[in-house]
Amino acid sequence: MITEKQKQLLTSLYGTKGIFREKEPMAAHTTFRIGGPAEVYLVPADEEQLAATIRLLKSEGIRRQILGNGSNVLVADEGIAGVLIHMEDKHSAVSYREEGGLVLAAVTAGMSLSGFARDACERGLADMEYATGIPGTVGGGIVMNAGAYGGEIVDSLREVRVLTADGECRRMPAGDLKLSYRYSVIPEKNYIVTGATFAMKAGDREAIRGKVLELSAKRKEKQPLEFPSAGSTFKRPTGYFAGKLIEDAGLRGYAVGAAQVSEKHCGFVVNKGGATAADVKKLIADVQRIVFEKSGVKLEPEVKFLA
Repeated sequence: MITEKQKQLLTSLYGTKGIFREKEPMAAHTTFRIGGPAEVYLVPADEEQLAATIRLLKSEGIRRQILGNGSNVLVADEGIAGVLIHMEDKHSAVSYREEGGLVLAAVTAGMSLSGFARDACERGLADMEYATGIPGTVGGGIVMNAGAYGGEIVDSLREVRVLTADGECRRMPAGDLKLSYRYSVIPEKNYIVTGATFAMKAGDREAIRGKVLELSAKRKEKQPLEFPSAGSTFKRPTGYFAGKLIEDAGLRGYAVGAAQVSEKHCGFVVNKGGATAADVKKLIADVQRIVFEKSGVKLEPEVKFLA
């Protein structure tokens, strides 16, 4: 629990800019549309205020968690204890410059990953087509090395800017992040991504636009975009596809409460309306158990649990 004195310190820090709220309902900030209230909810106005926040939280011993676009998380029904920092960037922008035959794009972490990817594609820059339908932020995408349709963040990321656990700004080359399938060292080091630089090459604008339209059509055809979800629920097991394993286990349409294995794509758990976090967690556990019984493969959730 955060004390009244600590709340006063945070209120003072956010008195003239940024957002400070208590008991903020997290269902309004996640793509699952599920989740209880955050004890304290903060939206820093800029990197300077974010750094000051991190230093204050550390000095006071206050627990903190970070939220991007809320697209790959499940928040507990009881809510989130401590401070939730929402890396929301309503004024996000990207700047471009040429270097060594490539185009470098500098972008803030709170910018929509799909928005950045679409902007790059419209400029005739290749390598980001895969990301035009990924619903997270740039920062969140980097943390988990987001990817789709054969492309991943690691393919074009050049450098990241982070805040350390002490609130110090640091630049890191992409190689230091040890990016691999849905992994980076950022959570382990307790860093917060604040910005990044991507390197892309110029391509044929019409061919790039065609690829984007093709991938968009595939998503609409195969993914349950009509229901709230957190995206792909499970990581891809080596040598298998999670959705195929779930379907082969007879779990298409399997439901717990209002949470359901999508009938359109078994790799997604969807909220049919009023699902709770407890429903989703029970469903995930059931799917893991039954798939393991049927195939011997243990599915690992891709969705992150916040409480």
